[in-house]
Amino acid sequence: MRAPYSRTLFDLLCEQAERHAERVALIAGAAQLTYRQLEQRARGVAAGLRASGVRRGDRVGLLVNNRMEWVEICFGAAAIGAVVVAFSTWSKRRELEFLLRDSKVRALFFVERLGKQDYAGDLAVLRPGLPGLELSVSLGAAYDSFIAAQLPLAVAVPPGEGARTPDDALILYTSGSSAYPKAVPLAHGAMIENGFNIGERQGLRPGDVVLLSLPLFWSYGSANAMCATLTHGATLVLQAQFEPGEAIDLIEAHACTALYTLPAITAAIVGHPAFRAQRTRSLRTGLTIGTPQDVVAAATQLGAQEICNVYGQTESYGNCCVTWHHWPLERRKSVQGPPLPGVTLRIVDPASGQALAQGGVGEIQVKGNLTRGYDGASREQNDKAFTTDGFFRTGDLGRLTPEGDIQFVARDSEMIKRAGINIAPAEIEELLRQHPGVAAVGVTGSADPEKGEIIVAFVVAAAGAQVTPEDLRAHCRALASSYKTPDRIEFCQALPVTNTGKLMRRELKQMAALGEREQVS
Repeated sequence: MRAPYSRTLFDLLCEQAERHAERVALIAGAAQLTYRQLEQRARGVAAGLRASGVRRGDRVGLLVNNRMEWVEICFGAAAIGAVVVAFSTWSKRRELEFLLRDSKVRALFFVERLGKQDYAGDLAVLRPGLPGLELSVSLGAAYDSFIAAQLPLAVAVPPGEGARTPDDALILYTSGSSAYPKAVPLAHGAMIENGFNIGERQGLRPGDVVLLSLPLFWSYGSANAMCATLTHGATLVLQAQFEPGEAIDLIEAHACTALYTLPAITAAIVGHPAFRAQRTRSLRTGLTIGTPQDVVAAATQLGAQEICNVYGQTESYGNCCVTWHHWPLERRKSVQGPPLPGVTLRIVDPASGQALAQGGVGEIQVKGNLTRGYDGASREQNDKAFTTDGFFRTGDLGRLTPEGDIQFVARDSEMIKRAGINIAPAEIEELLRQHPGVAAVGVTGSADPEKGEIIVAFVVAAAGAQVTPEDLRAHCRALASSYKTPDRIEFCQALPVTNTGKLMRRELKQMAALGEREQVS
């Protein structure tokens, strides 16, 4: 379909409200907004911010889970040229203090409480030490009043504001190798362009209904899912927090045709007692990451037959490579696709920085739709993160296929260096998952005086399975080279994972080191 002509988020919303005025843009719980209604709500936010003294270039914080208000505030701030800073709703008080100081937000919208997190209490303690934070609005009655008072005045954006919108639309914080999360600015035009191209790879079209259970404060949610959906005149269904039973209900109730998922989310949905294939039969496409098995599970078990495999990071607007939805599953499961339009990739030797021939495994470097560079305290990392000719050093290892697709191998820091051979943990994990006695597995390296590192596998056995370490070693030897067989296999009740089920590899490495010390003692 034709790409939007708009270059700012608010202009995009106005453009889509003209094209699809009565089509539903957002669904959250029992509420829904058409494109025209969303535009009017965003205008109300813009007028309220303007009346409160927020101006072009000021920063507006969002400490909000997946709710209608998140999107309203995002587009409303864009209307007056303010920059939205999205904070993780998993933040503890200490983390929140850093985020508020580092981002220098002038206004903050927040949920008072989420699960066990008392954000109203946290902010009451932190607020006196944040003189730059001039406006804070809690969601609920205070926000409703904030909007209601301004809607009659929200017919037009304040003169000249939209036309002078700065490049930055969002600032997202991403974890990494540093002690504190890095602030990543994302620009209006690139968000629209990249989001549209991602939607094209999925085959999205007006009338599609996209489920988003993953947080909007991730680039996967905002720069990716939100922009891919809204640039195509489709409907975005927001799940406040992921819960597999509710996700199934939402897919069935709204006849969702696409979803954004992760391996742990796919497994949780298909493993839920309420799951039946006919309940998710409306699914057609979407995005996921993971091993070939993970992609196949999303396509065949969950039913999103045209699911796309992806590669990217926050710095490249969520994704820089996406497979086409119409490719055979055999290809989609094995690669993460060609670069999106406007994106250039190269594979370089991590030691020398020299470009490698096609097929060689090296560091993936990306150029094109990229952040302008880290903000806040993270600015000092820019020289290390970006090359002099404008490429971002991802820290990931991969190769380019003859067809031009990227094939992710591993994070450079995760590679196991065993007896001079580089081994990707994900490859060993994929081998072990193929054994019927394995429910989950995590692989890492552990220091060894002779081999440099050895391969350590932590295995969660399948229910009722009677499996031994030697059974699993024999299984690996039968399917792959002998050097890929784990040196040590430990059974455990559960693996260390994040809230969304992502394996925490640092904790895994600590477990391996602890086990090594215990064996020695």
